[in-house]
Amino acid sequence: GSVSRSNYADSVLREIALARSVLDRVGHHEPLSTVFFGGGTPTLLAADDLVTVLAALRDTFGIVADAEITVEANPDTVDAEKLAALRAGGVTRVSFGMQSAVPSVLATLDRTHTPERVPEVVAAAKAAGLETSVDLIYGAPGETLADWERSLEAAIALEPTHISAYALIVEPGTALERRIRRGELPPVDDDLQAEMYELADTRLQAAGFSWYEISNWSLAGEHPSRHNLAYWHDTDWWGFGPGAHSHIAGVRFWNVKHPAAYGDRLAAGVSPAHGREVLDADARQLERVLLRTRLAEGLPVAELPDRSRVAELIADQLVDATAAMRGRIVLTLRGRLLADVVARALT
Repeated sequence: GSVSRSNYADSVLREIALARSVLDRVGHHEPLSTVFFGGGTPTLLAADDLVTVLAALRDTFGIVADAEITVEANPDTVDAEKLAALRAGGVTRVSFGMQSAVPSVLATLDRTHTPERVPEVVAAAKAAGLETSVDLIYGAPGETLADWERSLEAAIALEPTHISAYALIVEPGTALERRIRRGELPPVDDDLQAEMYELADTRLQAAGFSWYEISNWSLAGEHPSRHNLAYWHDTDWWGFGPGAHSHIAGVRFWNVKHPAAYGDRLAAGVSPAHGREVLDADARQLERVLLRTRLAEGLPVAELPDRSRVAELIADQLVDATAAMRGRIVLTLRGRLLADVVARALT
């Protein structure tokens, strides 16, 4: 019953059927507008498996005609043939985990691909008719501002329609955290990360990208990821697979993390869900402010529970004064660097 790559898709198909029966019971059903294969390296699976899962989603829920269907890809696990097969199967967009153009930084991040591979696969994706996005990570221990600039320039040169840039967060219990704790690597430098963010914003804007969410930029503002936006707008989503999180009608739930436990439960006809929480009104309000203030479109001032500190946030140059006059809370560049502070001040 353990989940190997070969029967992973079968387990996901079982969970899709289960989701349909649950959603039918709550009378909640509309066709899917976005699908995202992510979290790890979905392209380790054969293109056929991904296409099979997509077909099951289409048969089970329906997918709107112009849906955005994204697959995350490690540059080393795809080639022209695989990308063409994904496109033929209905995928519309590929998000490449580029992370960095600098080999020493990739080594620190424990990424296996060679930087030279990235332009090849991005070109192959475009040739297949797929929209392209690249993901970057900045602030790895030992990474310099010059390293980061080199990665940004390399990402821009690929001419994708979308670029994501995430600050490295060192998760407890990871090999990276142990290496930092033992003094083998320097700790993450918050001030340098802030400088790297500012450089990213400057460089990306100069190249014709605009930010639509703190860590996400799209070309000329026309290709924001609709799937990403769905999270920040707090819409409903269902996550399939081990450890996946879902959010349906104000209820959060998440699956068991271990692939074998996930597969065994579904094989036995049991839900793989491991925990759930129902957010109360206050928690939902805080979350709404946290999520919506991350967006360039901002949050209507009228929807704030507490407006007493807006003037102070404008004076501190954390909130854009012009937008506030027009009735929206939009973060300045400085505000984006301190987004959580601003959100807490507004709730």
